[in-house]
Amino acid sequence: MTEHLDQPPHRPAGIVTRATAAVIDLGVVLAIMGVTYLGLALVRLLYSPQNFRFPEPAVVASATATLTVSVVYLTGCWATTGRTVGALAMGLRVVTAKGRLLRLPRAAVRAVLCVLFAVGLLWAAVDPRRRSLQDIVLRTRVVYDWRKESSELIG
Repeated sequence: MTEHLDQPPHRPAGIVTRATAAVIDLGVVLAIMGVTYLGLALVRLLYSPQNFRFPEPAVVASATATLTVSVVYLTGCWATTGRTVGALAMGLRVVTAKGRLLRLPRAAVRAVLCVLFAVGLLWAAVDPRRRSLQDIVLRTRVVYDWRKESSELIG
């Protein structure tokens, strides 16, 4: 695949851009959790309107659900287009070291590592090649890529 002259080079994304994308993605996950909660409340209301009370979620169940939604969200986005909503907004894409989209197993492992060991993402601030610890371990890159299509190979 040849690069177009108007395309920016696929250089590694910096920590500020990555952090901004992560904050947007956190907002997406929290929105999903909020909609899910409201959906459960609606079902409860429809089932028993006379005795309705908003559900009181347990802390452990809520944390587990939030972590699960986060991993599924990240995995699905990275395995299909290489972009989350935050990455799309910031012009980023997650790719392999060779510039290809991540396959499902690698995307899932990266998602688990990013969710459970988020502090590893800060390594991108000191790494000369702007890689997080997750990127180093899994041989992935986060690059600037403003193209709309999700090509299988990034130049």
